[in-house]
Amino acid sequence: MDPEGVSPHGQNSESPLGPGPGGGSGIRPSAALAPLAGAELEDLLRELLQRVDEVMDTQHRLRLLLDATLRIAADLDVDSVLEATVRVACDLAGARYGALAVLRSRADHRLSDFVTHGMSEDQRRAIGEQPEGLGVLGLLIDRPEPMRLHDLTRHPLAVGFPEHHPMMRSFLGVPIRIRDKVFGNLYLTEKFGGGDFSDTDEAVVIALAAAAGVVIENARLYEESARRERWLAASAEITALLLGEVSQDEALQGVADRAREISHADSAAVVLRRSEDELEIRVTSGEAPEASTLSRVHVTETLAGVVVSTGEPVIVENINDDPRASPDARTEWPSIGPVVLVPMRTTAGVEGVLSLAWSPEHADGFTELDVELPRRFAAQAALALQVGRARQDRERLSVFEDRDRIGRDLHDLVIQRLFAIGLSLENTSRMIERPELAGRINGAVDDIDATIKDIRRSIFALSASPESVDVRTALSGVADRAARSLKLRPHLHFQGPVSSLVDQDTTVHLVAVLHEALTNVSRHAGTRDVDVLLSVGDDIVLTVRDSGRGMSAEAVRGGLSNLEERAAELGGSCVVDSRPGEGTVLRWSVPRA
Repeated sequence: MDPEGVSPHGQNSESPLGPGPGGGSGIRPSAALAPLAGAELEDLLRELLQRVDEVMDTQHRLRLLLDATLRIAADLDVDSVLEATVRVACDLAGARYGALAVLRSRADHRLSDFVTHGMSEDQRRAIGEQPEGLGVLGLLIDRPEPMRLHDLTRHPLAVGFPEHHPMMRSFLGVPIRIRDKVFGNLYLTEKFGGGDFSDTDEAVVIALAAAAGVVIENARLYEESARRERWLAASAEITALLLGEVSQDEALQGVADRAREISHADSAAVVLRRSEDELEIRVTSGEAPEASTLSRVHVTETLAGVVVSTGEPVIVENINDDPRASPDARTEWPSIGPVVLVPMRTTAGVEGVLSLAWSPEHADGFTELDVELPRRFAAQAALALQVGRARQDRERLSVFEDRDRIGRDLHDLVIQRLFAIGLSLENTSRMIERPELAGRINGAVDDIDATIKDIRRSIFALSASPESVDVRTALSGVADRAARSLKLRPHLHFQGPVSSLVDQDTTVHLVAVLHEALTNVSRHAGTRDVDVLLSVGDDIVLTVRDSGRGMSAEAVRGGLSNLEERAAELGGSCVVDSRPGEGTVLRWSVPRA
């Protein structure tokens, strides 16, 4: 008989795993599995399932992040990219509210844009103006690092919410960088379900912010390229306009209009140099007074004067804070804040200034502006303006040359032939015995003399420039031309401020009067010298004195009646004092305008 408890093979019959059912041999739990018994095993399984869910959720969110990044990257509009970034961040982190603050200046926490998600239009309107980067928002600006808060209202820097603002507690903030420079910050609040934002939420939003930084940079580069193309197209358009048949003011109006349109400015103006120390606003565009209502200003009294003096652009964030600004900019112009002034510069110097201004409400156009673009546009406009003036000068010179040629032909051919015909008729009249025929011939001779005078006046009109000309220069030109027939040059004298007080209309009459007077001197005087004096006081007086043989009273009345008519037309008089053998003095006087 086998010993008790020993198997037929000589081993203990009791199983090492414990007795079986009914007290026989069976299997018992080992010491290694003892901790998993009962409720502890269920907890472990639940934790395992929870971790699996978290992994699955993370994978799901990563897929959403990838899909969202691809969708955002396909959009090249910066505003659309910003809105999509906030919306996707809220979806990925499970946030009820989100915002993206675009920084204008980290130094004073100013924001250029604030894009929100989760609030209705009515809520945004009720809240009012966008925040200024204070409190917890400012903390992330000062320290651009990810930040999570359980209750942002209890943070020491919390400044509370404005009226009508929804309550917000849980908080997640992440900076958005573009090439190591902080572009703005993502703010997420109010986690769905009432909990706090998790490490996974933070990691996913950080990844989104990194991707968004690249997408935003691409969109900004695209918009910058598009703006550059618009400025280049405008430059070509303005060049064609300035070189065309339009007037200078019409072309400058086009410069102001196109610059204002492309830069999204509220107003624009073109300021030109009138003299070395005086500026003139030639045209305005947009919300600005008419250029004709604006006074001329001294070059040292305005921001435009600074640009003219230095040849460099001037950029002012708020014109009301700049002491260099003209008082007119604050009183006569609408409410403006930022201002950019660029020189209209050529190799010859600064032709003028292109000024762009924005109201404080529309300052975004100012912050987005690359000053180099309007500077090049203004320089191109100045160059086209210079080329256009040179072309006009050439055309005017061609016209003057044609006029001179016509005048010479009239003087050398037509007048000489008429004069010869008149002499022939006059000689013929002496050989006719019938008085009535002689009278007709003498009448024809008088008509020829009158025609010769008209032609000479026409020759002078052809020689005179329609443009503004100094009276000294004009009278000197008449004296030079008369020297050929007189065989001497008249002595010109000026008394008083003739250049500033004699206007263009009077100058035209003075030139015609002097031309007529010197023509009579050459025909009748036989003089050795001629003195011409132009004096300006209460009246403008032209005196022509010669030392010739003088004229009879009949010759005076017949030869100088046209001068009397000119004087009478201007409310003046013409007096001639001439005696045979004593020379002649002509005094032509009109009131000063």
